Amino acid sequence: MPAFFVTGTDTEIGKTTIAAGLLHAARSAGLSTAAAKPVASGCEPTAQGLRNGDALVLLGQCSLALAYEQVNPLAFAPAIAPHLAAREAGVELSAARLHEAVREVLALQADFTLVEGAGGWRVPLLGRENLSDLARLLALPVVLVVGVRLGCINHALLSAEAILGDGLALAGWVANVVDPATSRLEENLATLAERLPAPCLGRVPRLEEATPGAVAAHLDLRPLGIGL
Repeated sequence: MPAFFVTGTDTEIGKTTIAAGLLHAARSAGLSTAAAKPVASGCEPTAQGLRNGDALVLLGQCSLALAYEQVNPLAFAPAIAPHLAAREAGVELSAARLHEAVREVLALQADFTLVEGAGGWRVPLLGRENLSDLARLLALPVVLVVGVRLGCINHALLSAEAILGDGLALAGWVANVVDPATSRLEENLATLAERLPAPCLGRVPRLEEATPGAVAAHLDLRPLGIGL
């Protein structure tokens, strides 16, 4: 069953917003959905334990019955880099540990599964490992979320180069317009389309309410081989 790893050009560029939109689009097409965000920092304490807002959004777009801990097995309270939060909590944040957790979700064999990373492609884990090592272990094709603002072309091309250099397929990319005042917006988008070696799955404008349904209206799953 199709599964993809979702990464971004940076942190705070709308990875979860786009991932939730993709999941919503898949559900609207009649597909079963599942998701994982294996590590998250900046979690809030609740009566049920630490909860991450992004992970809850993803959980809300899963048609399969998943427990929160399946979607986000490693949750940390400090809003800092995950490897630092894990170190402070005395938790071993290895790619192998995350891989084992994500495999449980993939084993459910939903029609459409997304695994969302944290930050960009080279987010540190334990020792010399990065979150990209998890993507390599999973061997999933990658969807790149490009936060469209000044400097995004460089970030997008370097990210794509790193993904391909790690031996993974770049299945597609999404232009998420985080700064609608970006100078020469159309020209920037045209350059991204020319230079990125993968199809564009959609261009999402700055929405007043970026609900999964509103975002899904700007996305196209067909380049991923879904909904054909």
